[in-house]
Amino acid sequence: MYNPTLVHHGAVDGVTGSCHQYFIHHDQSVLIDCGLFQGIEQGRGKAGADSAQINFPLDGIQALLLTHVHIDHAGRIPYLIAAGFKGPIYCSKASALLLPLVLEDALKMGITRDEKLISGFLKAVSRQLRPCNYNQWYELEQSLSGARVRFQNAGHILGSAYVEICHQIPAIDQDTQPGWYKAVFSGDLGARDTPLLADPTPLEYADLLVLESTYGDKNHEDRKNRQQRLQQALEKALIDNGTVLIPAFSIGRTQELLYELEDIVHRMQGQVIHKSLKWEQLDIIVDSPLAADFTAVYKELREHWDDEAKQKLQSGRHPLQFEQLLTVKNHEDHQKVVQHLADSCRPAIVIAASGMCAGGRVVNYLKALLGSQRHQILFIGYQARGTPGAALVAKAKSGGQLQLDGVYYPIHAEILQLHGYSAHADQQDLLSFVEGMAQAPGQIRLVHGDEGAKRALKQLLVSKGFHTVIAS
Repeated sequence: MYNPTLVHHGAVDGVTGSCHQYFIHHDQSVLIDCGLFQGIEQGRGKAGADSAQINFPLDGIQALLLTHVHIDHAGRIPYLIAAGFKGPIYCSKASALLLPLVLEDALKMGITRDEKLISGFLKAVSRQLRPCNYNQWYELEQSLSGARVRFQNAGHILGSAYVEICHQIPAIDQDTQPGWYKAVFSGDLGARDTPLLADPTPLEYADLLVLESTYGDKNHEDRKNRQQRLQQALEKALIDNGTVLIPAFSIGRTQELLYELEDIVHRMQGQVIHKSLKWEQLDIIVDSPLAADFTAVYKELREHWDDEAKQKLQSGRHPLQFEQLLTVKNHEDHQKVVQHLADSCRPAIVIAASGMCAGGRVVNYLKALLGSQRHQILFIGYQARGTPGAALVAKAKSGGQLQLDGVYYPIHAEILQLHGYSAHADQQDLLSFVEGMAQAPGQIRLVHGDEGAKRALKQLLVSKGFHTVIAS
């Protein structure tokens, strides 16, 4: 039985820093993703003292296969290229459009603000990009084993994909012939029945399936009624004449939220939230230049939307660009909005990055709003251990203080968490993805999950008869 060589450079003992090296030949390998470590996972284990650096040799790495552009899957690409990687970067066509935006932001946040250097780097990356259609095989350049790759829709964010790698393997003994082997890397799979994007494409088969396990021990609560619960949470929060701050990643979660909020406003038009404020008078603010840029790309790539979203467009509605939506781009305007919302009593909804409160403009909002009972912080996504977001969720009932940039801020604002809005597949989604295959995979290796989540998912899959191991 063929046993491929697979080395993990991240997301093997946690949920960030995704980077897997798969050997398709003893002299050649490919990287699947190259993401940053976040939260408590920074500087831990294989990440090394500086978790952004590339601390593995690049010899023989033929290509980078990118599942999607979230920072925990793509954030180490600048360091990879700085370390000398000159190979092709294969990804979906939508990811190829989004990746330069992500990398520009990552460079400005962590490396340099020199526009000339950034421009030169992005031009170099564009020469390495190989945009790919979904469901189409591509031969890897200069492969010694006839390897080819295919990207399939993963339903996580725009352009997200799981990657299929098909390559020749040697004969096991003198009585056998060389054959073909198919390894599949799930990247991040999306939840089913979510708005805007289509569900993940069913997987046909795999000899090896490297599967994420972020929610391997949980099922999302009642996804079908989540918009109703979002509306109820907002109605309760806005009675206090304060701001509802929603930390959200610039790509994926922000667009999904806007889609849901547009639908609420459309249905509730003319109705009063409280006092004299009607839904169509409520300010909905996206304070993130990156989120605004991503939303523009989402609007461009409407062919990737699901049928429901397309029908709304045909009826004259604009799910990602509606009248109540305000976008804050420059830093000066951002500071003014933060101060205005802290001082005034005008209800508003603010969506700001980062989703785990580990940086970005959301931090300034937290500093300004946490100390007042009028405001609410509404979490709708996964909060990795060691991030300010996880600390806030843990202190939702007890209160206390939150440390931001070395300063402690008292927590008097209400901390809310709304489940069912995760962009990740839950345990049932992951099981359905595996059970939907025409034949059982030869082996499943679990990555991208906390230890408890991986153990729970392994136990479930084994009970269903699937050969499953936890990657190490």
